[in-house]
Amino acid sequence: MKILAFNGSPRKKWNTATLLNKALEGAASKGALTEMIHLYDLSYKGCVSCFACKLKDGTSYGKCAAKDELSPILAKIDEADVIILGSPIYFFRVTGEMRSFMERLLFPYLEYADPWRSIFPRKINTGIIYTMNITEKEMKELRLGYSLDANEEILKMIFGASESLYCYDTCQFPDHSKVVADRINVKAKEQRRKEVFPIDCEKAFEMGVRLVATE
Repeated sequence: MKILAFNGSPRKKWNTATLLNKALEGAASKGALTEMIHLYDLSYKGCVSCFACKLKDGTSYGKCAAKDELSPILAKIDEADVIILGSPIYFFRVTGEMRSFMERLLFPYLEYADPWRSIFPRKINTGIIYTMNITEKEMKELRLGYSLDANEEILKMIFGASESLYCYDTCQFPDHSKVVADRINVKAKEQRRKEVFPIDCEKAFEMGVRLVATE
């Protein structure tokens, strides 16, 4: 079994990447082959609206026709048994790189039928891990869940199953004394990182275990 994780953060050793690696560790503990892909290492754009993936009898029907550094990565999806996406929240949404990746990943498999349907050839498990500076209470007040829940729903539509892990009130900086961030209670943040982030890591590990579980 092969599981691919996609890091939508520009940082390779901080919150999002750490949790993705924990999910991969969980999958590996059950014998899965794992791979982490850092989206910020790649040069690519989002969907360019060429609609080659929708052309009747087209050579790229159901596949993204754009050619760039993302193309071989998308090809790997065809052989993956599980995929996990991970992104910090920037301005109430996933990062631009993750959004562009999702456009290129998902749109070709979405058939303009009535009702909408997926032409991905099989069912696989998927997961999403979100990290964010705000608290769970603030997320609810900002109604952020509505837009993020939509990501899980489209993954379910295309691939068959999905689950999400939300990690709140994470530390953005290794050293808060070096940045202007007066609204942040630094001591509380650091204490939460010591007490809660390890629990989030355990949840990510368990997610990896669940996603590769077979009947």
